[in-house]
Amino acid sequence: MKVAIINDTHCGARNSSDIFMEYQGRFFEEIFLPYLKEHNITRILHLGDYYDHRRFINFKALNHNRKVFLDKLRSHHIHMDIFPGNHDVFYKNTNELCSLKELLGYYTDCITIHMDPEVITYDGLNIGLVPWINSTNYARCVEFINKCKAPILAGHFELEGFEMSRGIVNTHGQDVGNLDRFEAVISGHFHTKSSQGNIHYLGSQFEMFWNDCGDPKYFHILDTETREFEPILNPLTLYDKIMYNDTNQSYDNYDVFQHENRFVKVIVVEKTDMYSFDRFIDRLQDVKTHELKIAENFDEFVGSNVEDESVSLEDTTEMLDSYVDATDTELDKDRLKGVMRELYVEAQNLEIV
Repeated sequence: MKVAIINDTHCGARNSSDIFMEYQGRFFEEIFLPYLKEHNITRILHLGDYYDHRRFINFKALNHNRKVFLDKLRSHHIHMDIFPGNHDVFYKNTNELCSLKELLGYYTDCITIHMDPEVITYDGLNIGLVPWINSTNYARCVEFINKCKAPILAGHFELEGFEMSRGIVNTHGQDVGNLDRFEAVISGHFHTKSSQGNIHYLGSQFEMFWNDCGDPKYFHILDTETREFEPILNPLTLYDKIMYNDTNQSYDNYDVFQHENRFVKVIVVEKTDMYSFDRFIDRLQDVKTHELKIAENFDEFVGSNVEDESVSLEDTTEMLDSYVDATDTELDKDRLKGVMRELYVEAQNLEIV
């Protein structure tokens, strides 16, 4: 038997933006549900954060989600097990007031909401479910984790040392009991896919913010016989970054239409020909993008340099080049300089949301 696993779907994300509703709708209608139909999969396990906002829901987003997903579960005879994540509960210290109970009640024939830790069985394979842990249910959840005999544990954990989004590591977290005793622990909550030992954060299925750009998103298929989790790529993306460097690439024939219906950011690494650059930006502006941003490095406007052994303390890129030159390595130093310059310019214009 095969079970589809999704998490952090965040219905109503980004203030119920029409752009994000359309994007998520395309995932369900073009990618996820056709895959389930093709492979005859009729069970879904959702690892929490079905809804985005803890305190309210936009009726337009609610209606859209019902049409593109919930109604399809019923008509395709697909059953979903789900437990609350932190975005699904109104209060921070209890799961009692939960949007899943308030909004999914009409779909009890095809959705089972698991508010307390418990073991469910898929074709003989036991899986322990742990809802979002708070001060009210903490002792009960930890006791369940320490005594659960299922080989697989599923939750919405906030564990220390794992990436919350790519490159940003969580530096705090709860002690939730002995997770090493399980064959595999799978979790929602953090939006980038990562693993440490037997613990696997599956990551969200969607790009929602700029820091999701270039971070592949997946849903997963569990084979109950082999107990293996197969990641299935969501090929639909929203964010594109263009690292503009006309010293190593010509943009005269660049396909700008690949960025249609995307949020686009042009990060200028090297620009030696203003005319070619302006012509490239003009072509991009003729494309229907959701948003176009240009991030440039303005080091040429830095004031008087204070030099120490040929390193300008005010010119970060020059200091980075000097560091690479002084490094004992067999790697291509010019290529290293280019990579570091790209990272520096992108860091200057970093946006978390």
